[in-house]
Amino acid sequence: MPTAVIVDALRTPSGRGKAGGALASEHPVDLLAKVLRELVARNDLDPALIDDVIAGCLAQVGEQSVNIARNAALAAGFPVTVPGTTIDRQCGSSQQAAAFAAQGVLAGAYGIVIACGVEMMSINPINSATLGRDNWGPTLRKRYPEGFVGQGISAELVASRWNLSRHTLDEFAARSHRLAAKADFSREILPIGDVETDETIRPDTTVEGLSELKPAFRSDEMAKRFPEIDWRITAGNSSPLTDGASAVLIMQESRAIELGLRPRARFHASVAVGSDPIEMLTGIIPATHKILDRSGFGIDDFDTIEINEAFASVPLAWQHEFEADHDRINPRGGAIALGHALGSSGTRILTSMVNQLEISGGRYGLQMMCEGGGMANATIIERL
Repeated sequence: MPTAVIVDALRTPSGRGKAGGALASEHPVDLLAKVLRELVARNDLDPALIDDVIAGCLAQVGEQSVNIARNAALAAGFPVTVPGTTIDRQCGSSQQAAAFAAQGVLAGAYGIVIACGVEMMSINPINSATLGRDNWGPTLRKRYPEGFVGQGISAELVASRWNLSRHTLDEFAARSHRLAAKADFSREILPIGDVETDETIRPDTTVEGLSELKPAFRSDEMAKRFPEIDWRITAGNSSPLTDGASAVLIMQESRAIELGLRPRARFHASVAVGSDPIEMLTGIIPATHKILDRSGFGIDDFDTIEINEAFASVPLAWQHEFEADHDRINPRGGAIALGHALGSSGTRILTSMVNQLEISGGRYGLQMMCEGGGMANATIIERL
């Protein structure tokens, strides 16, 4: 039976997702194309051998519309025979791309495939695809007559349910910046022009400074609807708007050996789950239970646990449920410091996890991502 391995993984630096950000002048097609081109070049791989390019992208509008995976593959100079497809599982889009790629390899449908993702939030903020549009429809609104909420409100609901104090949230956010600031990401970053490091890391972040920020998502309407919320989520304990792209080269283990390439990690399991679309961000808890049950692993088996820091309340609630070793969770910081370029985050985190396992000498890694609409992905890999 074939095994699916990661041969290489690469990402851009994280740029602030606003006008004037380090990557804001890039076109998203070109940004992703640069990563694809370098991923192939540094492995001396003939791109004609690639069976598919699967890209995650959340805001598939404007410059990111009309199948950015195919456009980026062509922009990278790949032969026209290499197809591409773009998927949307919200924040977990490229983690799902990697799961689909690995599943295709395991099924024998792919020999070589690239899973990747891109998001330019400087041109497409998180709600840009829905502005002025009803993307729910009357039937879904009947099921949820009170209406849906943004992820910031969901993060507040999580903080309230697990009784996470403002100080605890800010302390976790400061930790993310502190760990990221002292980490060396050079082996996984493709410089873009003169941008070589993550613009989103703030080394001088302190709990005291974060405590001065005001809640970011409170409104009179939401305060009335959710009286249990104490309003603790701020811009400081949330991930910033981010630009970025990332890609992972995945293939059959036998194919890698045949080509003289060294497999760096092996896929063991992946799952996707649905959860409450209002609370939304807690899907990583049932996703963890599901992947542990399916794989036979226990929490203590993982040397590195990567949980996307969309908001500080998400990994803290997960840790409360599973009582995992705090030092193994996001050991080089997370999205609060490294940014959350939505469609790219899944393969960006996978890239960081592979490198962290190699740097630390760890063997197994667990990756989890909460997602808009109430979903989550979980993935287990083994360093080789």
